[in-house]
Amino acid sequence: MTSTPHVAAQPKPNDAWPSAYPTFHPRPWLVNGHLQTIVGNFLPRPDSLPAPDVEFVEVSPARGSQIASQVLCECHWQPLAKRATSPTAVILHGLEGSSHSQYVIGNANKLWRADCNVIRMNMRNCGPGKYGDMLRLSPTLYHSGMSNDVDRVLRYFIETQGLESIALIGYSMGGNLVLKLAGDLGTSAPPQLRSVVGVSPAADLGACADALHEPHNRIYERKFVRGLLKRFRRKASLFPRAFDPHRANHITTLREFDDRITALYCGFRSADDYYSRAAAARVLDRITVPTLILNAHDDPFIRLIEETRSTIAANPHITLLETEHGGHCAFLGPSDRTSGNDGYWAEHTALRFVLSHA
Repeated sequence: MTSTPHVAAQPKPNDAWPSAYPTFHPRPWLVNGHLQTIVGNFLPRPDSLPAPDVEFVEVSPARGSQIASQVLCECHWQPLAKRATSPTAVILHGLEGSSHSQYVIGNANKLWRADCNVIRMNMRNCGPGKYGDMLRLSPTLYHSGMSNDVDRVLRYFIETQGLESIALIGYSMGGNLVLKLAGDLGTSAPPQLRSVVGVSPAADLGACADALHEPHNRIYERKFVRGLLKRFRRKASLFPRAFDPHRANHITTLREFDDRITALYCGFRSADDYYSRAAAARVLDRITVPTLILNAHDDPFIRLIEETRSTIAANPHITLLETEHGGHCAFLGPSDRTSGNDGYWAEHTALRFVLSHA
């Protein structure tokens, strides 16, 4: 394993916390980042969304004998008369997640109740099995640098629905993707893109991969690697001329998977080359769209290196809110039924940011 870039010491929450956003306080029995992460992952969200309109969006055209790549989007539209003018949120899941991940469901319900259109986007090869085998929809693997897929989905719905105000919300790997797209677009972002939110984004991919291999994080790494290997072997069975299933043998770490599989099949020289080229950190300085990043100091494996922190601080379009606790993609605070606050601080904060820029 290569040496990890120097990671900045975690600062205390900023005393100049923007007054527009309430300070996060964890639930009394969830002050540990691991507990926040695990409970947040499995705690089910109430779901009152209407049945979605299902769209298969082409994100890469067919080439020669290779089929086109499509991604599944589950769309919840406001009535046609106000669809185009209603704020729209595209929500993107994390590594080995889907449009049915609990944080996606939680965000989608809050946005829907706030009269927003909601598009729950799946990455290539991902999505609920009730719509068929998602692995058949693309001849390629998916990875953390495929921001072009998000761009295709964004522009597809602008063109087909005439949408006037769109926000991108990404979690973890999805957070890296939406931040990377905002940086890739720079000043060329379509005017309909009004805001971007990254929750626990893996913006420094190499540092995050190395953090996953730390002894206290091996439980997470094993979970991710098992899922990736299972998906890869299934992919190889569907496209035997494109993928060698034996490359999955004896892989036990995320870095090994990315070095032996992701890099080989996705056009990178190595895991390090992949982590460098696919990381949103490389283009954060180019972001010109209002952007919110939510990060917890006790996130088990998300790391922001010093250079990335400096880049974020220097970009006036980016607001970084860091909490002392919150874990990974969790941020579980006390609930208050009288006020309607269910305690999911990140979801409420993302909603507030999206609506303030719609």
